[in-house]
Amino acid sequence: MIRHSLLDLSPICEGGSAAQSLANTVDLARHAESLGFTRYWLAEHHNMPGIASSATSVVIGHVAGATKTIRVGSGGIMLPNHAPLVIAEQFGTLATLYPGRIDLGLGRAPGTDGATAWALRRNMTQEDNFPRDVVELMGYLGDPTPEQRIRAVPGTGTKVPLYILGSSLYGAELAAQLGLPYAFASHFAPQALAQAVDIYRDHFRPSAVLDAPYFILAVNVFGAETEAEAARLKSSMQLGFVRLRTGQPGPLPRPVDDIAAHVDPAMLRMVNQALSVSVTGPKESVRAGLEQLCARFAPEEIIFNSQIHDHAARKASVAIAATAMAEMNRAQAAE
Repeated sequence: MIRHSLLDLSPICEGGSAAQSLANTVDLARHAESLGFTRYWLAEHHNMPGIASSATSVVIGHVAGATKTIRVGSGGIMLPNHAPLVIAEQFGTLATLYPGRIDLGLGRAPGTDGATAWALRRNMTQEDNFPRDVVELMGYLGDPTPEQRIRAVPGTGTKVPLYILGSSLYGAELAAQLGLPYAFASHFAPQALAQAVDIYRDHFRPSAVLDAPYFILAVNVFGAETEAEAARLKSSMQLGFVRLRTGQPGPLPRPVDDIAAHVDPAMLRMVNQALSVSVTGPKESVRAGLEQLCARFAPEEIIFNSQIHDHAARKASVAIAATAMAEMNRAQAAE
């Protein structure tokens, strides 16, 4: 069985507010829980007028407190922005408050522009400390040792599950070497997807965490009753990407009926390539797209991203994805 989960950036939509976005996040998390999703992840971004999840650990705690069974975590925490001890304490506290329900996905990018990265990190260097920081973090969350002078309290012994996130070959190699689960950001950067999956599986070393590779595929979903309506819902994310790529980030745009009438053809081709790992349309089309992706990449789990302007339409899209996954899993079990 392939598990299914949900990634949420708490999008601030045109005409909306951060307060409404965070309320929508709680409502969507409860919806995902009722539909049987495995986990609900939130992502760290900074200085982004269209994203309300910048204080990611705070939002994770809010969502976990508003739900009962679904796992809640980060997809991800951008570790270079933080001291590993601080993240261990934050997520150790979350795991203490919500035992058995907290995930910690880790990314290497700053999740913002260069100027904001300076404001976040204060001490920027060219040295890549990500692998060392991940190992340090694992030490804080694991069982304490007699010689360990610094401990995360809470945190020590919580063994919060770690996931390596990436959009390049770097994360695939690191996750393989550490024997950790790996999630690829194919929902916006699919270029190295096939090669990254091969590297992760070919180089994987069994660990105390995993005996075998565990790969999570990120997929955009725009589900609706008709192909035309699904394409219209998708246009919000397409327009948002155009604005981001042209240095004009903003709230998630309202959808349009004909995206080609609003975007330069060359830019639209580039955006569509970035969003090529997507399933769009009614349930039958969504399921067919998922079957093709699963046949090619054989993920252990799919994490859906559904950036849709209208909250009710977003909830409906998520429900279509859940139904398509359930049907697909039943069909595979019957073979």
